[in-house]
Parts: sequence; C-alpha cells; structure tokens
Amino acid sequence: MSPLTGRLKREHATLERMTEIYCAHHHQPHAAGMCPSCTELMSYSEKRLEKCPYGQDKPTCARCPVHCYKKLQREQVQAIMRFSGPRMTLRHPLRALQHVFDRFRPAPHPLELRKQRKASPD
Repeated sequence: MSPLTGRLKREHATLERMTEIYCAHHHQPHAAGMCPSCTELMSYSEKRLEKCPYGQDKPTCARCPVHCYKKLQREQVQAIMRFSGPRMTLRHPLRALQHVFDRFRPAPHPLELRKQRKASPD
C-alpha cells in the first residue's frame, strides 16, 4: 500500500494513467498492464514523491525548482508527458483538468519554505 496521501497520491495516479497510455502505444502488451520498465519507473516516481520537500503543497514538476529525478528518469517522464498529455483530455478528462489547475500553484524555492516554517510558531 502506498504511503502517499492527498495531492501526492492524486499526482502519482495521474502519472500512472499517463504512463499506461504511453506504454500501451510504445511497448509490447503485458498481462499486468505496464511493461517492467514502466512499472519500475512508476515505483521510482512514487519513492521520489514520498521525499518531496513541498509535501501536499507540491507544484507540478514542470514548475518545480527542485529536480527530484535523476536525468534518465526525468527524460523518460518528459517523453511520457509529451505523448500522453494531449491524449489525457479524452481518456481521463477530470485528471487532465486537475493537472492544468495544478500548474497555477506557486512554486517557491525550498529555502523560502524553510524560512517560512521557521518564522511561523506552530
């Protein structure tokens, strides 16, 4: 079971739907759904989301000043998003719309977030 909750869980599910679209078109069909390579990438993305410094306030990856993924995985995800993004509006319109709205989230640098957290006496 995934330890992700809220927005992070939704973002990971959106990336999984995009990867399923990409994998079905570019790789050999598998009984389990995605090929082993794509399944491994989704496992990697889940681990990276768990460690996101923004937590539930995470901006979309395209707007984020922190690069959580290694170069190879970042390139793979970018290719998946370029291919699947336009197709998401037909296959998963609500997820696509939520992702569009998430683009408008502010993306302050993590150092600014740290200063804000230290300043607020919670």
